Amino acid sequence: MAFAVARTRDEAHLYLDLHPCRTCGSVETDWSTGLTTVGGELVNRYAGVCGECEEPREYLFGLPDRPVTPQGYPTFGGDEPSQLLDAGEWLWVADLTAGNVPIHDPDEAHHALAIAAAAIEEIVKFIPSGQDEAPADAFWSERGQGMRAAEPGRFQLDRLMIVRDTYRDLAAQHA
Repeated sequence: MAFAVARTRDEAHLYLDLHPCRTCGSVETDWSTGLTTVGGELVNRYAGVCGECEEPREYLFGLPDRPVTPQGYPTFGGDEPSQLLDAGEWLWVADLTAGNVPIHDPDEAHHALAIAAAAIEEIVKFIPSGQDEAPADAFWSERGQGMRAAEPGRFQLDRLMIVRDTYRDLAAQHA
């Protein structure tokens, strides 16, 4: 049984934040994590109890072939594209964080813009070498497909690089 790989702790935590409790919709869960074996495969298990309705929650993630060394916050993954979030979901994350930058807290502003820039960088990983936009198979979730359908031009490499660089520049101004 193959499990989608969580390349880093930051990526796993983001995925968990984007997948609320199926019973009540809350994301409030105190997660415990550890390695376990399922069907002979070593996986990273996140388990907890929903803070609102007390429903047990569990997610199992595959392990990356090579560990990704964190390069600051956030570090979502290495050179390969995500198996947990598609290109459209990464754009949704970038839009959400860049659209909620606090104006009176430079540290939090830097934090939000760093996440937005890293999310855009994750979209770029879906674009094959020599291509200029994310291919159709980079969108598998309902949210991701909706983002692509609404504004397909936002997944063009040149636009993504401009947006990423802008977020990086703005983050540096708040560092």
